[in-house]
Amino acid sequence: MEAKSLDDLELALAKALVAGLNLDLAPETIDPDAPLYGDGLGLDSIDMLEISLVVARDYGVQLRSDNPDNQQIFSSLRNLNQYIQSNRTR
Repeated sequence: MEAKSLDDLELALAKALVAGLNLDLAPETIDPDAPLYGDGLGLDSIDMLEISLVVARDYGVQLRSDNPDNQQIFSSLRNLNQYIQSNRTR
């Protein structure tokens, strides 16, 4: 099954995450609807903290551990990107 394609903003985010987490994969191969945590990309809670740092640095969006929407926000690259785009300061 062919992965869904990333739009330009999703690809930019994927590139930032791959670089920030030192992932051994090409950003354009990330399925934008695949889970980030556990199955999918297989990231763990430490990776989620790293993602928060990358997002804060690159987009000016603070991701807080006590946000009740975190499960939805981190459910996929696409959802993370949508949250960033609606809350970004940079």
